[in-house]
Amino acid sequence: MQWTMPHRVLQVVAGLLVAVALSAFTLGVVNGPQHGRLPGERAAGARGGSAPAPAAPATDATPLTQERIEGPAPAVPLTPEEKAQADADKAAKLAEAAKLAANGSAQLAAKGVTAPSAAPAATLAAAPAEKPAEPPPPSEEPPH
Repeated sequence: MQWTMPHRVLQVVAGLLVAVALSAFTLGVVNGPQHGRLPGERAAGARGGSAPAPAAPATDATPLTQERIEGPAPAVPLTPEEKAQADADKAAKLAEAAKLAANGSAQLAAKGVTAPSAAPAATLAAAPAEKPAEPPPPSEEPPH
C-alpha cells in the first residue's frame, strides 16, 4: 500500500494519538472515586456535602401479579347446558347465513344475473373442518 504522506509524519501523528489516549486514561483514573460502591448503596459522605437525589416515581410501572408470572388461569370447562346453548347459537347463525345467501341469489336471478354455483350452507355445516396445512419441515441449511 502506498501512502501519500511521508513516513515520519505518520509516526508523529501516531505518537500524538497514543499520547492523547494515555492522558485521557490517566485523567479518568485520577478523577475517579476512591472507593466504588454497588448499585443501591448509599454514598458515605457524598462529595459537596449534598444528599443524593430521591428516586423518581415510576408512574407507568405495574406490580407483578400471579397472572403475569404464571399466565392467565385455565378456562373453566363449559357445562352441558352451556354447550347446548353455544351449539344452538352456532346453528342459528348458519341458518341466518343460508337465508341471506338464498335471498341474495334469488335477487340476482330476478335481475337476470347468474351467480357462480355455491355449496349450500347445510353441506358446509355438515362437512368436517379442514386441517390447516402443516408448515414445511425445518431444513438443515440456514436461509441465505
